[in-house]
Amino acid sequence: MKIDLTILAPYVGFLAEGALLTAEVCALALIGSVVLGMLVAIARTSQVGWVRWLAFAYVDLFRNIPFLVQLFFFYYGLPEIGIYIDAFTTGVIALSISGGAYASDAIRAGILAIDNGIIEAAEVSGLPRRVIFTRIVLPIALRTSVRPLGSVLINMILTSSILSTITLNELTGNARIVTSETFRPFEVYVVLLLVYAALTYLVSIAISLLHRWLNRDMQPEVN
Repeated sequence: MKIDLTILAPYVGFLAEGALLTAEVCALALIGSVVLGMLVAIARTSQVGWVRWLAFAYVDLFRNIPFLVQLFFFYYGLPEIGIYIDAFTTGVIALSISGGAYASDAIRAGILAIDNGIIEAAEVSGLPRRVIFTRIVLPIALRTSVRPLGSVLINMILTSSILSTITLNELTGNARIVTSETFRPFEVYVVLLLVYAALTYLVSIAISLLHRWLNRDMQPEVN
């Protein structure tokens, strides 16, 4: 078989549109995951028993159900009870809920890793617990959780390829369309492999740089 990547030249813009849609879905889902993850992490560190139980139940539930099943439930199951959501919104919601379970672990670990001396000093200064948590604890926890949250984002980018099963023409969905028109699956999926590898690699570099910048005051000085 002769490999000819030039056959894909007319479809570069079409594939780029799919990649842009993938980035848009994942960006919105990351925001949703972090917000949901923060709320769940706070609930998991709560002193109220039933609040902790609900938070743990959410995490265990969505970490032990295949994402494809969750996606089909939202897109195909909810309309049976009168709830209709378009494919784009469904993708964002499903990725946010699934990612939130993993993000909560990262943020909770960041909260538990905070030195008690910092919290005690804030309490001695007379700050209310709500202010201490929102102005001191959460910012520090999020800063130290950048790398794990980056892993959540990378997993989200890879998982987003499943969204093509609900007719959302993101990168993989558009690649399938190109394959059906060109009958050249090898070339199409070679390009798809390279694009996903490049996306995740660039995100990894960006996360490392962000983590280093946010924690620059914690870096040891070199004489």
